[in-house]
Amino acid sequence: MNSSAETLAKVLGALAALAVLVDLAGAAGAKPPPDVGAAATAKRPRVVISTDFPPLDVIPVKAARKGDPPEKCSDPDDVQSMVRFLLYANEFDVEGLVASAGTFANVARKQNILDILDLYAKVYENLRRHDPRYPTPDKLRSVTWQGRDGSWGTTNVGTTAKPLDQILGAGKDSEASDAIINVVDRSDPRPVWVCVWGGSREVAQAVWKVRATRSPAELERFLSKLRLYLIVNQDSTTPWLLDSFPSLFVILSEKNYLGMFWHMHGSDPKLADLAWINANIRQGHGPLGAVYPQSGWDPKYPGVQEGDTPSFLHLVSAVRGLNDPEKPDRPGWGGKFVRPNPSQNHWFDDPAGTQTVSRWRAEVQADFARRVDWMQAPPP
Repeated sequence: MNSSAETLAKVLGALAALAVLVDLAGAAGAKPPPDVGAAATAKRPRVVISTDFPPLDVIPVKAARKGDPPEKCSDPDDVQSMVRFLLYANEFDVEGLVASAGTFANVARKQNILDILDLYAKVYENLRRHDPRYPTPDKLRSVTWQGRDGSWGTTNVGTTAKPLDQILGAGKDSEASDAIINVVDRSDPRPVWVCVWGGSREVAQAVWKVRATRSPAELERFLSKLRLYLIVNQDSTTPWLLDSFPSLFVILSEKNYLGMFWHMHGSDPKLADLAWINANIRQGHGPLGAVYPQSGWDPKYPGVQEGDTPSFLHLVSAVRGLNDPEKPDRPGWGGKFVRPNPSQNHWFDDPAGTQTVSRWRAEVQADFARRVDWMQAPPP
């Protein structure tokens, strides 16, 4: 055997031995520890969640009665989505949790977010046993910010839109809008993904202030680091963002997000109905699982109604290598989108419809249920 043949034989032998070791590890259920090095950090999405988050004892819209406190009447879907998001917080650098205006009272209350973080704190030690990258409760509390009252509403969500000049512009900065500017300004080359579950006022005010106080070149640098994924046009700042900033990366889902709803046509309801969420989330999985609401805005249809969740599932599947989040025309857990005008970096629902989200239900729900199990204390 010549030297080249000997070298090839050694290489093939080493690869065969490695394959055996990998098979043995898989058979034993072994898994490598999470990669927490610099290369892994560079791949972790930077995420800000902007949510019209209600109180944990939220009264669903269709169940509200005369005399109920308006600040408690809202859609519980944000609570459902936040439970799921917190269980995926190990996959992201969570750089902001924004309380935007919402509820019948049209108020922003960051205390509502802090309340669910208190429940996260009760399961945190169990979660970090599975992945030390879960952020501490105090870290998440430190990046929870207050938005402004009174800005939510459009005809798309069944209310009257507030005039743009009443909710955006000079003298309308908030703790949240200023914090978003600080996040984007950090010397980190990664883009900042802002997942907007309610109105877009807080991120829009950040953009407005940068445009008003910086040069055009500085504004473009700022915009180039922003990635917005909006669930429905929920206040009058969304059209302003789309009309004013053609280069701004925006995904706007106005219908296809409905693929998350348990009873959506073409999906498997048994993987998201009340029986499923009771067995896999609400019962026997600690206080964070127990707070997961039974329904969305109409309690007659109990089950998963997480309309906001595709905004971050778009990134979850990207972390897994399924899709490139910068190319929304490719399928992923958060849906698939089209860019009607090539001169604008704005993406809208693919005509294929809600199945662009619901097609992933089996994988999405299985992964969610696995993480919910992590909240349980280990056996003695």
